[in-house]
Amino acid sequence: MKIKSILSAAVKSIMKSRMRSLLTALGIIIGVAAVIVMVSIGEGAQQQVEQQIASLGSNLIIIFPGASNSGGVNKGAGSINRFTMDDVNRIKNEATYIKAISPIVRAGGQVIGGVGNWNTSTQGVSPDYLDIRAWKLSSGEFFTDKDVISRSKVCVLGSEVKKNLFPNDDPIGSLVRIRNVPFKVIGVLEEKGQSAMGVNNDDLILAPSSTVLDRLTGGRYINFIQASATSLAQMPQAQAELTKIMREAHNIHPGDDDDFTIRNQADLADAATATTKVLTLLLGSVAGVSLIVGGIGIMNIMLVSVTERTREIGIRLSIGARATDILVQFLTEAIMLSLSGGLIGIFLAFIMGYVLNHYTAQPAVIKPAIIFISFAFSGAVGVFFGFYPARKAANLNPIDALRYE
Repeated sequence: MKIKSILSAAVKSIMKSRMRSLLTALGIIIGVAAVIVMVSIGEGAQQQVEQQIASLGSNLIIIFPGASNSGGVNKGAGSINRFTMDDVNRIKNEATYIKAISPIVRAGGQVIGGVGNWNTSTQGVSPDYLDIRAWKLSSGEFFTDKDVISRSKVCVLGSEVKKNLFPNDDPIGSLVRIRNVPFKVIGVLEEKGQSAMGVNNDDLILAPSSTVLDRLTGGRYINFIQASATSLAQMPQAQAELTKIMREAHNIHPGDDDDFTIRNQADLADAATATTKVLTLLLGSVAGVSLIVGGIGIMNIMLVSVTERTREIGIRLSIGARATDILVQFLTEAIMLSLSGGLIGIFLAFIMGYVLNHYTAQPAVIKPAIIFISFAFSGAVGVFFGFYPARKAANLNPIDALRYE
Protein backbone atom coordinates (compact mmCIF):
# COMPACT_ATOMS: atom_id res chain seq x y z
CA MET A 1 0.00 0.00 0.00
CA LYS A 2 2.87 2.35 0.77
CA ILE A 3 4.35 1.83 -2.71
CA LYS A 4 0.91 2.28 -4.22
CA SER A 5 0.34 5.53 -2.37
CA ILE A 6 3.78 6.85 -3.34
CA LEU A 7 3.12 6.08 -7.00
CA SER A 8 -0.37 7.60 -6.80
CA ALA A 9 0.99 10.79 -5.25
CA ALA A 10 3.73 11.00 -7.90
CA VAL A 11 1.22 10.57 -10.74
CA LYS A 12 -1.07 13.23 -9.29
CA SER A 13 1.82 15.66 -8.94
CA ILE A 14 2.95 15.06 -12.52
CA MET A 15 -0.56 15.29 -13.98
CA LYS A 16 -1.27 18.51 -12.08
CA SER A 17 1.02 20.36 -14.53
CA ARG A 18 0.75 18.28 -17.70
CA MET A 19 2.38 20.74 -20.07
CA ARG A 20 5.32 21.40 -17.75
CA SER A 21 5.77 17.67 -17.20
CA LEU A 22 5.76 17.05 -20.96
CA LEU A 23 8.30 19.80 -21.59
CA THR A 24 10.43 18.45 -18.72
CA ALA A 25 10.42 14.97 -20.26
CA LEU A 26 11.07 16.33 -23.76
CA GLY A 27 14.83 16.14 -23.33
CA ILE A 28 14.59 12.46 -22.38
CA ILE A 29 12.16 11.79 -25.24
CA ILE A 30 14.52 13.33 -27.80
CA GLY A 31 17.56 11.71 -26.18
CA VAL A 32 16.17 8.17 -26.16
CA ALA A 33 14.79 8.51 -29.70
CA ALA A 34 18.10 9.92 -30.95
CA VAL A 35 20.18 7.16 -29.33
CA ILE A 36 17.99 4.38 -30.75
CA VAL A 37 17.77 5.90 -34.25
CA MET A 38 21.48 6.79 -34.50
CA VAL A 39 22.63 3.37 -33.32
CA SER A 40 20.05 1.71 -35.60
CA ILE A 41 21.35 3.67 -38.59
CA GLY A 42 24.87 2.50 -37.74
CA GLU A 43 23.63 -1.09 -37.41
CA GLY A 44 21.84 -0.76 -40.75
CA ALA A 45 25.01 0.50 -42.43
CA GLN A 46 27.00 -2.35 -40.91
CA GLN A 47 24.42 -4.88 -42.10
CA GLN A 48 24.60 -3.42 -45.61
CA VAL A 49 28.37 -3.81 -45.65
CA GLU A 50 28.13 -7.39 -44.39
CA GLN A 51 25.58 -8.22 -47.09
CA GLN A 52 27.81 -6.70 -49.75
CA ILE A 53 30.79 -8.69 -48.47
CA ALA A 54 28.67 -11.85 -48.53
CA SER A 55 27.65 -11.06 -52.12
CA LEU A 56 31.31 -11.22 -53.15
CA GLY A 57 31.07 -14.96 -53.24
CA SER A 58 31.04 -18.25 -51.41
CA ASN A 59 33.96 -18.72 -48.94
CA LEU A 60 35.97 -16.29 -51.04
CA ILE A 61 39.78 -16.21 -50.93
CA ILE A 62 41.77 -13.68 -52.98
CA ILE A 63 45.48 -13.94 -53.76
CA PHE A 64 47.02 -10.53 -54.52
CA PRO A 65 50.48 -9.77 -55.92
CA GLY A 66 53.02 -8.73 -53.29
CA ALA A 67 55.01 -5.56 -52.69
CA SER A 68 58.50 -4.82 -53.96
CA ASN A 69 61.25 -2.80 -52.30
CA SER A 70 63.69 -0.54 -54.12
CA GLY A 71 66.38 1.38 -52.26
CA GLY A 72 64.64 0.66 -48.96
CA VAL A 73 61.36 2.10 -50.28
CA ASN A 74 58.26 -0.09 -50.31
CA LYS A 75 56.43 0.42 -53.60
CA GLY A 76 53.15 -0.92 -52.26
CA ALA A 77 50.94 -3.95 -52.80
CA GLY A 78 50.80 -5.20 -56.38
CA SER A 79 54.08 -3.59 -57.41
CA ILE A 80 55.58 -7.04 -58.02
CA ASN A 81 53.51 -9.50 -60.04
CA ARG A 82 54.71 -12.98 -60.89
CA PHE A 83 51.26 -14.59 -61.22
CA THR A 84 50.83 -16.77 -64.29
CA MET A 85 48.35 -19.36 -65.51
CA ASP A 86 50.81 -22.00 -64.26
CA ASP A 87 50.10 -20.84 -60.68
CA VAL A 88 46.36 -21.27 -61.25
CA ASN A 89 46.79 -24.73 -62.77
CA ARG A 90 49.11 -25.81 -59.95
CA ILE A 91 46.61 -24.75 -57.28
CA LYS A 92 43.82 -26.47 -59.21
CA ASN A 93 45.75 -29.73 -59.33
CA GLU A 94 47.29 -29.77 -55.83
CA ALA A 95 44.91 -27.95 -53.47
CA THR A 96 42.56 -30.16 -51.47
CA TYR A 97 40.68 -27.40 -49.62
CA ILE A 98 39.83 -25.39 -52.75
CA LYS A 99 36.69 -26.29 -54.70
CA ALA A 100 36.89 -23.58 -57.40
CA ILE A 101 39.54 -21.20 -58.71
CA SER A 102 39.74 -18.48 -61.34
CA PRO A 103 42.43 -16.13 -62.61
CA ILE A 104 41.45 -12.48 -63.01
CA VAL A 105 42.89 -10.66 -66.02
CA ARG A 106 41.81 -7.04 -66.31
CA ALA A 107 41.62 -5.09 -69.56
CA GLY A 108 39.70 -1.81 -69.61
CA GLY A 109 38.74 0.04 -72.76
CA GLN A 110 36.02 1.14 -75.12
CA VAL A 111 33.36 -1.37 -76.13
CA ILE A 112 31.41 -0.83 -79.35
CA GLY A 113 28.17 -2.60 -80.15
CA GLY A 114 24.41 -2.33 -80.20
CA VAL A 115 23.28 1.31 -80.13
CA GLY A 116 26.67 2.86 -79.43
CA ASN A 117 29.75 2.47 -77.29
CA TRP A 118 30.56 2.18 -73.59
CA ASN A 119 33.76 2.41 -71.58
CA THR A 120 33.92 -0.48 -69.14
CA SER A 121 36.17 -3.12 -67.60
CA THR A 122 36.73 -6.47 -69.29
CA GLN A 123 37.83 -9.31 -67.04
CA GLY A 124 39.27 -12.59 -68.15
CA VAL A 125 38.08 -15.41 -65.88
CA SER A 126 37.55 -19.16 -65.81
CA PRO A 127 34.21 -21.05 -65.89
CA ASP A 128 34.50 -21.43 -62.08
CA TYR A 129 34.08 -17.66 -61.65
CA LEU A 130 30.29 -17.76 -61.33
CA ASP A 131 30.47 -20.38 -58.56
CA ILE A 132 33.15 -18.44 -56.70
CA ARG A 133 31.17 -15.20 -56.82
CA ALA A 134 27.76 -16.90 -56.31
CA TRP A 135 26.57 -15.16 -59.47
CA LYS A 136 23.91 -16.25 -61.93
CA LEU A 137 22.96 -15.48 -65.50
CA SER A 138 19.75 -13.68 -66.40
CA SER A 139 19.92 -15.05 -69.96
CA GLY A 140 22.16 -17.07 -72.25
CA GLU A 141 25.01 -19.26 -71.06
CA PHE A 142 28.52 -19.00 -69.66
CA PHE A 143 31.65 -20.04 -71.51
CA THR A 144 33.26 -23.43 -70.83
CA ASP A 145 36.74 -24.88 -70.32
CA LYS A 146 36.74 -25.65 -74.03
CA ASP A 147 36.35 -21.93 -74.78
CA VAL A 148 39.28 -21.14 -72.46
CA ILE A 149 41.52 -23.75 -74.12
CA SER A 150 40.61 -22.63 -77.66
CA ARG A 151 40.83 -18.90 -76.74
CA SER A 152 37.30 -18.37 -78.06
CA LYS A 153 36.21 -14.77 -78.61
CA VAL A 154 33.00 -15.00 -76.58
CA CYS A 155 31.84 -12.82 -73.71
CA VAL A 156 29.14 -12.30 -71.07
CA LEU A 157 27.79 -8.80 -70.42
CA GLY A 158 27.07 -7.24 -67.05
CA SER A 159 23.55 -5.83 -66.69
CA GLU A 160 24.82 -2.21 -66.79
CA VAL A 161 26.68 -2.81 -70.06
CA LYS A 162 23.62 -4.51 -71.51
CA LYS A 163 21.41 -1.53 -70.60
CA ASN A 164 23.73 0.91 -72.33
CA LEU A 165 24.58 -1.08 -75.47
CA PHE A 166 21.37 -3.09 -75.95
CA PRO A 167 18.66 -1.19 -74.01
CA ASN A 168 15.72 -2.65 -75.96
CA ASP A 169 17.19 -5.72 -77.62
CA ASP A 170 18.35 -9.17 -76.65
CA PRO A 171 22.16 -9.09 -77.03
CA ILE A 172 22.58 -12.88 -77.21
CA GLY A 173 24.32 -13.72 -80.49
CA SER A 174 25.32 -10.10 -81.20
CA LEU A 175 28.88 -8.94 -81.73
CA VAL A 176 30.69 -6.32 -79.65
CA ARG A 177 34.16 -4.94 -80.29
CA ILE A 178 36.47 -4.74 -77.29
CA ARG A 179 39.62 -2.81 -78.21
CA ASN A 180 38.71 -3.51 -81.84
CA VAL A 181 38.62 -7.27 -81.20
CA PRO A 182 35.19 -8.77 -82.05
CA PHE A 183 33.50 -10.86 -79.34
CA LYS A 184 30.26 -12.79 -79.57
CA VAL A 185 27.82 -12.18 -76.70
CA ILE A 186 26.64 -15.51 -75.27
CA GLY A 187 25.10 -14.42 -71.96
CA VAL A 188 24.00 -11.62 -69.61
CA LEU A 189 24.71 -11.57 -65.86
CA GLU A 190 22.08 -10.97 -63.21
CA GLU A 191 22.17 -7.55 -61.57
CA LYS A 192 24.42 -7.58 -58.49
CA GLY A 193 24.66 -3.90 -57.46
CA GLN A 194 27.52 -2.04 -55.85
CA SER A 195 30.31 -3.64 -53.85
CA ALA A 196 31.28 -2.63 -50.31
CA MET A 197 33.88 -0.29 -51.85
CA GLY A 198 31.31 1.48 -54.02
CA VAL A 199 32.31 -0.28 -57.26
CA ASN A 200 29.49 -1.12 -59.68
CA ASN A 201 29.67 -4.91 -60.07
CA ASP A 202 27.35 -4.81 -63.09
CA ASP A 203 29.57 -2.53 -65.19
CA LEU A 204 31.86 -5.20 -66.61
CA ILE A 205 32.30 -7.82 -69.32
CA LEU A 206 33.51 -11.36 -68.64
CA ALA A 207 35.48 -13.36 -71.19
CA PRO A 208 37.77 -16.43 -71.16
CA SER A 209 40.99 -15.59 -69.32
CA SER A 210 43.20 -16.98 -72.11
CA THR A 211 41.43 -14.82 -74.70
CA VAL A 212 41.78 -11.62 -72.67
CA LEU A 213 45.41 -12.41 -71.84
CA ASP A 214 46.44 -13.12 -75.45
CA ARG A 215 44.22 -10.80 -77.49
CA LEU A 216 43.60 -7.80 -75.22
CA THR A 217 46.53 -7.41 -72.79
CA GLY A 218 49.23 -9.19 -74.78
CA GLY A 219 51.05 -10.20 -71.61
CA ARG A 220 51.70 -13.35 -69.62
CA TYR A 221 50.88 -12.18 -66.09
CA ILE A 222 47.44 -12.25 -64.52
CA ASN A 223 46.29 -9.53 -62.10
CA PHE A 224 45.18 -11.72 -59.19
CA ILE A 225 43.52 -15.02 -58.33
CA GLN A 226 40.16 -15.75 -56.74
CA ALA A 227 39.30 -19.07 -55.14
CA SER A 228 36.55 -20.65 -53.07
CA ALA A 229 37.26 -22.85 -50.06
CA THR A 230 35.41 -26.13 -49.65
CA SER A 231 33.69 -24.76 -46.52
CA LEU A 232 33.76 -21.77 -44.19
CA ALA A 233 35.23 -23.88 -41.40
CA GLN A 234 38.14 -24.93 -43.63
CA MET A 235 39.12 -21.40 -44.66
CA PRO A 236 42.27 -21.38 -42.43
CA GLN A 237 43.44 -24.71 -43.85
CA ALA A 238 42.74 -23.54 -47.40
CA GLN A 239 44.68 -20.33 -46.81
CA ALA A 240 47.64 -22.22 -45.34
CA GLU A 241 47.58 -24.69 -48.23
CA LEU A 242 47.53 -21.87 -50.80
CA THR A 243 50.49 -20.22 -49.08
CA LYS A 244 52.51 -23.47 -49.26
CA ILE A 245 51.67 -24.06 -52.93
CA MET A 246 52.44 -20.47 -53.99
CA ARG A 247 55.77 -20.41 -52.12
CA GLU A 248 56.82 -23.64 -53.83
CA ALA A 249 55.64 -22.39 -57.23
CA HIS A 250 57.67 -19.17 -56.87
CA ASN A 251 60.71 -20.90 -55.36
CA ILE A 252 60.59 -18.84 -52.18
CA HIS A 253 63.14 -20.14 -49.69
CA PRO A 254 62.37 -20.63 -45.98
CA GLY A 255 62.72 -17.34 -44.11
CA ASP A 256 62.13 -15.21 -47.22
CA ASP A 257 59.06 -12.99 -47.48
CA ASP A 258 56.12 -14.00 -49.65
CA ASP A 259 55.73 -12.21 -52.98
CA PHE A 260 51.95 -12.44 -52.64
CA THR A 261 49.20 -11.64 -50.12
CA ILE A 262 46.22 -13.84 -49.31
CA ARG A 263 42.99 -12.37 -47.97
CA ASN A 264 39.81 -14.25 -47.13
CA GLN A 265 36.21 -13.15 -46.84
CA ALA A 266 36.44 -12.76 -43.06
CA ASP A 267 39.42 -10.40 -43.40
CA LEU A 268 37.52 -8.29 -45.93
CA ALA A 269 34.42 -8.21 -43.70
CA ASP A 270 36.42 -7.19 -40.62
CA ALA A 271 38.14 -4.38 -42.48
CA ALA A 272 34.94 -3.11 -44.06
CA THR A 273 32.84 -3.22 -40.88
CA ALA A 274 35.47 -1.70 -38.58
CA THR A 275 34.60 1.80 -39.77
CA THR A 276 30.85 1.30 -39.41
CA LYS A 277 31.32 -0.04 -35.86
CA VAL A 278 33.24 3.08 -34.89
CA LEU A 279 30.59 5.21 -36.60
CA THR A 280 27.82 3.43 -34.66
CA LEU A 281 29.62 4.01 -31.36
CA LEU A 282 30.23 7.67 -32.23
CA LEU A 283 26.61 8.29 -33.24
CA GLY A 284 25.32 6.60 -30.10
CA SER A 285 27.68 8.61 -27.88
CA VAL A 286 26.72 11.92 -29.46
CA ALA A 287 23.03 11.11 -29.13
CA GLY A 288 23.61 10.02 -25.53
CA VAL A 289 24.67 13.56 -24.66
CA SER A 290 21.08 14.69 -25.24
CA LEU A 291 20.00 12.25 -22.50
CA ILE A 292 22.35 14.00 -20.09
CA VAL A 293 20.90 17.35 -21.14
CA GLY A 294 17.40 15.95 -20.57
CA GLY A 295 18.46 14.82 -17.09
CA ILE A 296 19.67 18.33 -16.25
CA GLY A 297 16.27 19.62 -17.35
CA ILE A 298 14.54 17.21 -14.97
CA MET A 299 16.79 18.31 -12.10
CA ASN A 300 16.04 21.98 -12.75
CA ILE A 301 12.27 21.46 -12.84
CA MET A 302 12.36 19.28 -9.73
CA LEU A 303 14.26 22.03 -7.88
CA VAL A 304 11.55 24.47 -8.92
CA SER A 305 8.94 21.98 -7.75
CA VAL A 306 10.63 21.70 -4.34
CA THR A 307 10.54 25.48 -3.99
CA GLU A 308 6.87 25.67 -5.03
CA ARG A 309 5.84 22.88 -2.64
CA THR A 310 7.86 23.95 0.39
CA ARG A 311 4.75 24.53 2.55
CA GLU A 312 3.35 21.15 1.49
CA ILE A 313 6.62 19.49 2.53
CA GLY A 314 6.51 21.34 5.86
CA ILE A 315 2.96 20.18 6.56
CA ARG A 316 3.81 16.56 5.76
CA LEU A 317 6.87 16.64 7.99
CA SER A 318 4.96 18.27 10.85
CA ILE A 319 2.26 15.59 10.88
CA GLY A 320 4.70 12.71 11.07
CA ALA A 321 6.19 12.09 7.62
CA ARG A 322 9.83 11.07 7.71
CA ALA A 323 12.58 12.68 5.66
CA THR A 324 12.99 9.41 3.74
CA ASP A 325 9.30 9.56 2.75
CA ILE A 326 9.80 13.00 1.23
CA LEU A 327 12.99 11.87 -0.54
CA VAL A 328 11.29 8.78 -1.98
CA GLN A 329 8.28 10.82 -3.18
CA PHE A 330 10.33 13.38 -5.10
CA LEU A 331 12.74 10.76 -6.41
CA THR A 332 9.79 8.69 -7.65
CA GLU A 333 8.42 11.70 -9.52
CA ALA A 334 11.78 12.27 -11.22
CA ILE A 335 12.08 8.59 -12.19
CA MET A 336 8.51 8.48 -13.52
CA LEU A 337 9.12 11.58 -15.62
CA SER A 338 12.30 10.05 -17.01
CA LEU A 339 10.82 6.61 -17.71
CA SER A 340 7.71 8.14 -19.30
CA GLY A 341 9.97 10.16 -21.58
CA GLY A 342 11.89 6.97 -22.37
CA LEU A 343 8.73 5.12 -23.41
CA ILE A 344 7.59 7.99 -25.63
CA GLY A 345 11.12 8.20 -27.08
CA ILE A 346 11.05 4.48 -27.95
CA PHE A 347 7.69 4.91 -29.69
CA LEU A 348 9.06 7.91 -31.60
CA ALA A 349 12.17 5.92 -32.59
CA PHE A 350 10.02 3.17 -34.11
CA ILE A 351 8.14 5.76 -36.19
CA MET A 352 11.42 7.29 -37.40
CA GLY A 353 12.82 3.82 -38.14
CA TYR A 354 9.73 2.98 -40.21
CA VAL A 355 10.14 6.20 -42.20
CA LEU A 356 13.84 5.51 -42.85
CA ASN A 357 13.22 1.91 -43.93
CA HIS A 358 10.32 2.69 -46.26
CA TYR A 359 11.06 6.13 -47.66
CA THR A 360 14.87 6.44 -47.75
CA ALA A 361 17.82 4.38 -48.98
CA GLN A 362 19.31 4.29 -45.47
CA PRO A 363 18.10 1.26 -43.49
CA ALA A 364 17.67 1.37 -39.72
CA VAL A 365 17.98 -1.90 -37.80
CA ILE A 366 16.41 -1.48 -34.35
CA LYS A 367 17.65 -4.22 -32.02
CA PRO A 368 15.98 -5.12 -28.70
CA ALA A 369 19.28 -4.64 -26.86
CA ILE A 370 19.54 -0.93 -27.71
CA ILE A 371 15.89 -0.41 -26.71
CA PHE A 372 16.51 -2.00 -23.31
CA ILE A 373 19.76 -0.07 -22.80
CA SER A 374 18.17 3.26 -23.74
CA PHE A 375 15.16 2.68 -21.46
CA ALA A 376 17.37 1.58 -18.56
CA PHE A 377 19.65 4.57 -19.09
CA SER A 378 16.67 6.94 -19.05
CA GLY A 379 15.70 5.48 -15.67
CA ALA A 380 19.26 5.87 -14.40
CA VAL A 381 19.22 9.51 -15.54
CA GLY A 382 16.05 10.06 -13.50
CA VAL A 383 17.68 8.56 -10.38
CA PHE A 384 20.95 10.49 -10.80
CA PHE A 385 19.50 13.91 -11.57
CA GLY A 386 16.46 13.52 -9.33
CA PHE A 387 18.40 12.61 -6.20
CA TYR A 388 19.71 16.11 -5.42
CA PRO A 389 16.29 17.85 -5.56
CA ALA A 390 14.75 14.97 -3.57
CA ARG A 391 17.49 15.20 -0.93
CA LYS A 392 17.05 18.96 -0.72
CA ALA A 393 13.31 18.49 -0.10
CA ALA A 394 13.95 15.81 2.54
CA ASN A 395 16.42 18.02 4.43
CA LEU A 396 14.03 20.99 4.81
CA ASN A 397 13.37 22.12 8.36
CA PRO A 398 9.62 21.65 9.08
CA ILE A 399 9.29 25.00 10.92
CA ASP A 400 11.10 26.96 8.20
CA ALA A 401 9.06 25.15 5.54
CA LEU A 402 5.75 26.11 7.24
CA ARG A 403 6.84 29.74 7.44
CA TYR A 404 7.81 29.80 3.72
CA GLU A 405 5.66 32.13 1.59
